[in-house]
Amino acid sequence: MTQVMPPKPPARPDRVSLWRYVKLFRQDILSAQPAKLYRAWMAEFRTPFFRSFLVNQPDLVKRVLKERPDDFPKSDRIAEGLKPLLGNSVFLTNGEAWKRQRRIIDPAFEGGRLKDTFPAMRAAAEAAVARLEGQQGLVEIEEETSHAAADVIFRTLFSIPIEHEVAGQVFTRFRDYQRSQPLLNLAAFVPLPRWMPRFFRRGTRQNASEIRALIAQLTSERMAAIEAGTAPDDLATKIMTTRDPETGSTFDADEMVDQVAIFFLAGHETSASALAWALYLMALYPEWQEKVAAEAAALEDGSFAAVSKLKISRDVFRETLRLYPPVPMMVREAACPERFRNRDVPKGAQMVLSPWHLHRHERLWENPDGFDPARWQTENGKQCQRDAYIPFSAGARVCTGAGFAMVEGPLILSMILRRLRIEPVAGKAPVPVAHLTVRSQNGIWLQLSPR
Repeated sequence: MTQVMPPKPPARPDRVSLWRYVKLFRQDILSAQPAKLYRAWMAEFRTPFFRSFLVNQPDLVKRVLKERPDDFPKSDRIAEGLKPLLGNSVFLTNGEAWKRQRRIIDPAFEGGRLKDTFPAMRAAAEAAVARLEGQQGLVEIEEETSHAAADVIFRTLFSIPIEHEVAGQVFTRFRDYQRSQPLLNLAAFVPLPRWMPRFFRRGTRQNASEIRALIAQLTSERMAAIEAGTAPDDLATKIMTTRDPETGSTFDADEMVDQVAIFFLAGHETSASALAWALYLMALYPEWQEKVAAEAAALEDGSFAAVSKLKISRDVFRETLRLYPPVPMMVREAACPERFRNRDVPKGAQMVLSPWHLHRHERLWENPDGFDPARWQTENGKQCQRDAYIPFSAGARVCTGAGFAMVEGPLILSMILRRLRIEPVAGKAPVPVAHLTVRSQNGIWLQLSPR
């Protein structure tokens, strides 16, 4: 019997013209890349205007992200596509500005804060299960996981459910923005002159402007509540009242809008992507679905401690992040000349780190394209987790909310499967593409029924 394989986008031919590559890239970043990148330790892309290097060799990835992050800052070109929404958020800044932002943000996600946010996270999960039970039958699950992840963010950040009027408007606008703007647009790879106007797909700037106006309303109301002493003890209050230990400053109103925008993008968009793919994989592999559903009985008592018992669900979610990393590629810039694998890397070259290719690398992983949550208990899986697994990046710029995501994902997955059985829909196999995150070209359709 042939093993069912998880969906993987087709690769392009090895050699195409620059203009053909640009056209493919604009359609989808993932399928625009050649198959050889799943075996290469490093690949160079050279044009008369710029050079970029995709790096898969684990020790080189470690050098860029962990050992010398200041020598490989985040490329300014990442901001080309995201500036209208994210401003000068922690996702886009470098140097001292970034370090100050992390000093203020990181304490909100340390230690006991995760336990403090759990009741709000669980309430959002229960609301998601109730919505799914109310519709059953044929369901486009990406829409539902987006709703659930946005609800988690609003409840944990601002103590409001997504049914709140402003929260609902942000969610609606962001859904439109997500489809119109890829995380990495062509400008991240092609160094356009500063004087050249930047073009965005229709509605991108307008949606970004309206999202920021709504976030500004929420942050303004919260600042007033903090001054009045009536603010709830949630993530927004924690971040807005934390002082930089080195300068004593806090975020002002404009800075807070930038940060909330990236919390929403990173905390909602990425979680929605991963959870949707996890549910599809559970439909594709019913034996694993049953294991997760059985394990979910541990959630009966409703305590935060019960989350530690979701070991199978956590391995399933970890495997989902391997196969479908929400952020498929990251771009850094060489701040000085380098030499990688006996090749000169000039100053200013783009260094592309691709979780998408690293997580499926044929020389590193056993059964790289297969779905196997049990791999994390094997020697190969443990080694690759250390050397070739970066769904949340790594090093100094590792995602602040990684621990948050690894509670949220397995929790919602378990709570859904505890109540509902899911099956794939014939003729509707999803095709992965890169929008803001790794999504399906035409949605992810599942058949839901009660257990």
